[in-house]
Amino acid sequence: MSMDAAPRLEADALLDDPRTRIVVCCGSGGVGKTTTAAALGVRAAERGRKVVVLTIDPARRLAQSMGIGSLDNTPRAVPGIDASAGGELHAMMLDMKRTFDEIVEAHADPERARAILANPFYQSLSAGFAGTQEYMAMEKLGQLRARDEWDLIIVDTPPSRSALDFLDAPKRLGSFLDGKLIRILTAPAKVGGRAGLKMLNVGMSVVNGTLNKLLGGQLLRDVQTFAAAMDTMFGGFRTRADATYRLLQAPGTAFLVVAAPERDALREAAYFVERLAADRMPLAGLVLNRVHGSGAAQLSAERALAAAEMLTEPAAEEWAEYADEAADDDPPAGEPDPADAAAPAPDGAGGAAGDGAGDAAENLAAARMADHESGNVEERSSSATAWYDGPEAPGDDSPTSPEQLAAGLLRLHAERMQVLAREQRTRDRFAALHPKVPVAEVAALPGDVHDLAGLREIGERLALQPAAPTTAG
Repeated sequence: MSMDAAPRLEADALLDDPRTRIVVCCGSGGVGKTTTAAALGVRAAERGRKVVVLTIDPARRLAQSMGIGSLDNTPRAVPGIDASAGGELHAMMLDMKRTFDEIVEAHADPERARAILANPFYQSLSAGFAGTQEYMAMEKLGQLRARDEWDLIIVDTPPSRSALDFLDAPKRLGSFLDGKLIRILTAPAKVGGRAGLKMLNVGMSVVNGTLNKLLGGQLLRDVQTFAAAMDTMFGGFRTRADATYRLLQAPGTAFLVVAAPERDALREAAYFVERLAADRMPLAGLVLNRVHGSGAAQLSAERALAAAEMLTEPAAEEWAEYADEAADDDPPAGEPDPADAAAPAPDGAGGAAGDGAGDAAENLAAARMADHESGNVEERSSSATAWYDGPEAPGDDSPTSPEQLAAGLLRLHAERMQVLAREQRTRDRFAALHPKVPVAEVAALPGDVHDLAGLREIGERLALQPAAPTTAG
């Protein structure tokens, strides 16, 4: 199946629907998720929605394109948005550690919160533990939804090796924080009575001895202190992760898989589409960024290359003719080269005596050459072929002929058509696997998006999709 026959993603209908409360842009790294999320936010706000865009580690130029010097964990109003329709746009960047700190501060008393925040193990966990970024993205999404200040939240999922990490990592982190190891470390604090504590200490001494060897004494003490301080919070991590997961499955959520027309990116997109279906999460469609096109698609690569060859054949023939004539005019072996006839004799060499020698010296002064018949002196050419009176050899400094220019453009067009053909094959392969997934194709821009005007253009290209061809029934 060709992707040209795939159903079209209607971005404006999705953004205008008041039932759409969350849009999640997901996909592998480097495919334009952040730009797509920002462009959707601008378009939705200028069509009347109150939007907040949650971006994950965006490039600085994207924050500047939204007119914001920097983004942080607090939603910031984006200036320059056309609010005539009553909409507004806020943007924020996830601060992973600050979000974790907010959870601790919200679910622990002040004394216990201070102990947790100062714990070395907690500081390492909140700053870079595997899955923390994805978990905190879900936590922040749940916080924004609970505040109910915006009627549309657009989430740019974290960049990662695999887009599936966004769904898997929160469960892994929740399982760790609510898992057996943490339960073992907090067990002494939960056992009451001397007998129970004495019996438990026998088992804990064995466990601690093993962990001491694996983790080191200081790290083990930090983990135990952390576990004891967070004992009342462990169940909450799993509960909140499950609640946000259910929020992502709700009808008001729409997933947009973002990809580029490249094999690896579309393979990742296909895996994600299948995973969303398996987890019963609502897929709105596929956004295909950086799609190349041509204004002369009717001229195939083969025809363009053939035309280029035809245009360059006369030049090749001229070169061959030039080489043949040059070979014919080479002096026979043993005869002096005319270009060397006027060369000065080496020091000490014998020459013609009398006035003729003086005239020759005058004529040869300053690398000048004399016409022996007229006595006129001309500038000597530095070219070794100055004596040759044949067709001029094409050189690097010779002006490019119209034929050569046209041939070069035809070759560039042939390369572009080959890129288009490769992209089309990759897109068709995806469409054959997932023929019911709506698609929006965004043509490649000549440069980077660096301002609101660029984001608006991306939004327009997302919305203005050609209608899919209908088949006769």
